[in-house]
Amino acid sequence: MRPIDRALERLEGVKQHNGYFMAFCPAHDDRRKPSLSIKEGDDERALLNCFAGCSFEDIVAALGLDPKDLFPNGGRGGGGGSIPSDNTRYVDTGCTLEDYARAKGLPIGFLGREARLKDMHYIDKPAIRAPYLDESGEEVCVRFRVSLAESPKIRTRKGDKHTLYGLWRLPAVRNLVVLVEGESDAQTLWYHNIPALGIPGASSWPSEWSDKLEDVEFIYVVIEPDAAGESLWEKLAASSIRERLYRIDLGGFKDVSELHLDNPERFGERFGQALGNATSYMDIAETEGEERRREAWAACGDLAQEPHILDRFVEDLGRCGVAGEENTAKLLYLALNTRHLTETQLVNVAVKGPSSSGKSFLVEKVLAFYPDGAYHMLTAMSERALAYSDESLSHRFLVLAEAAGMSGEFQTYLIRSLLSEGKLRYETVERTNDGIKPRIIERNGPTGLIVTTTRLRLHNENETRMLTVTADDSPDHTRAIFAALADEDYEPPDLSQWVALQEWVGADPAPVSIPYSKVLAQKIPAAAVRLRRDFKALLNLIRSHALLHRESRATDAAGRVVANLEDYEEVRELVAGLVAEGVGATVPQIVRDTVWAVKVVLEKSEESTTTIKKVGDHLHLDYSATYRRVKLALDGGFLRNQEERERRPARLVLGDPMPEDRQILPTTVELQEEAKT
Repeated sequence: MRPIDRALERLEGVKQHNGYFMAFCPAHDDRRKPSLSIKEGDDERALLNCFAGCSFEDIVAALGLDPKDLFPNGGRGGGGGSIPSDNTRYVDTGCTLEDYARAKGLPIGFLGREARLKDMHYIDKPAIRAPYLDESGEEVCVRFRVSLAESPKIRTRKGDKHTLYGLWRLPAVRNLVVLVEGESDAQTLWYHNIPALGIPGASSWPSEWSDKLEDVEFIYVVIEPDAAGESLWEKLAASSIRERLYRIDLGGFKDVSELHLDNPERFGERFGQALGNATSYMDIAETEGEERRREAWAACGDLAQEPHILDRFVEDLGRCGVAGEENTAKLLYLALNTRHLTETQLVNVAVKGPSSSGKSFLVEKVLAFYPDGAYHMLTAMSERALAYSDESLSHRFLVLAEAAGMSGEFQTYLIRSLLSEGKLRYETVERTNDGIKPRIIERNGPTGLIVTTTRLRLHNENETRMLTVTADDSPDHTRAIFAALADEDYEPPDLSQWVALQEWVGADPAPVSIPYSKVLAQKIPAAAVRLRRDFKALLNLIRSHALLHRESRATDAAGRVVANLEDYEEVRELVAGLVAEGVGATVPQIVRDTVWAVKVVLEKSEESTTTIKKVGDHLHLDYSATYRRVKLALDGGFLRNQEERERRPARLVLGDPMPEDRQILPTTVELQEEAKT
């Protein structure tokens, strides 16, 4: 039996192509599209290559074979090939330009002249040098073709950064370009006078590559039939070029080179038909969006028609083991939902409290009601992680546990830019073989931020961009947590309907109109500059609530969901106190209670000052919780510490009198009456 037949009889989904076979790879979960290529070498050995990246050894083991079984005569000679006695993988002898030209069906002269390929030696084997030039013709990267069949086929010069292949030809492109994977497909299209750029692998699509195509009206892309190809499509579909993107289907052919080799004379005709039949991203997205929306509605229809979805949310959250914190939980849920808005700024929330107060637990439980793609959660990150990470932040929330990464000046600057501008644009310099070169890194938003922290204050510039809530650390709440922990019989709810609800809302995002927004703007006093940002957050929370209840809201002639006064009433209940506290129009209740406790303790004692411990004993709180309250009162000037020596117990006395609470957000009744006049 020939080695190739020995492999084929053990594979599933085998389909024959021109000169090779495709099948499901046995070394990974491969039941969607065949990704294993099988062909017979000139020496009759079976050549296996998984486009998903599985190693030769893993594939052979999954087939239940030895490597020698894929060589003629078991690798003992007589068949034109051999295998080392230790069963290691066959080592290729390199690649020459002549071999490459023959394999790709392209003239050597064309490859040398138009692609600027040259023969060379890489380490100790023949190889081809493929230069990557930028738009001005300057060499910025070099890749070496070291093999025609064995992995790895390509090596990159040390220190070089990948870019698009063929950029030096871009200035001549008018309104159309075809994106393909790798150099050889691009060279094949050039040979047929079709403008093309090669993507060096399908592992990434940095935003700066999109910038290079900003003047190209039609961008076509050939997606190869494997997992890497689909991954590339997802990255392109998430980039800024998606509205100009068209997907090419080559029928039964894997790539451009295969189509060319099958019949070079008919390539132009065939590829022209493929271009004409290409499907735009917008059409694909609309079709996929409709399908996702139908599937999501089937799972969440009853929930979407609830008149008070947040009340239902709190009920199910309680069944997840969360005690109390209803308003904070509702605010977090609504803030996360702002990712579906068409606005450039989302609503950001900081949850503060002492260690073990349950703030991180609460956030994690709220996140469970959302699909994983709604947020990116970190417990730590490096100084420049936001700038260099490939993780998408567009219409997504960054969740930082214990304010990870918000201490450094540069980190806070990156976060501040992302929150305020709806995107991050950061210019830096990088060391290349040609010296130091400038580079602009752009991360698209909008991005929201949720942080949990034990700190009383964050960086001031970031603090004013967030709504701040404090975890309940009262004795009553602690007892409620005890009860929740002791309940061994509670049954967690099915959260799949909540995830489906988010998919339903996001499948067809719509703008939201607030018909009473101008009246609301007139009724809010201009008490502080900070209110400019808080007012934006207020409007976006109203929009978020209306969008969540869109099934029971009206739609205007422009297709906008219309927010009613019930949306304002629900949001006002959540944030009225937070907005007033943020501008100093009211004093938090925990501060009032702390100042009152100091007053009572002083009146009962014969001393002129008191300590944090005595205040905590009166409030039935531990030292940590009491210290936070006292610090807030000291910061507000409502208490004073007469102890001037460091590291000595505080000697507390009363400070400035606390002001009467002042209303910032009008009531729903006031708003309704004003709207009628």
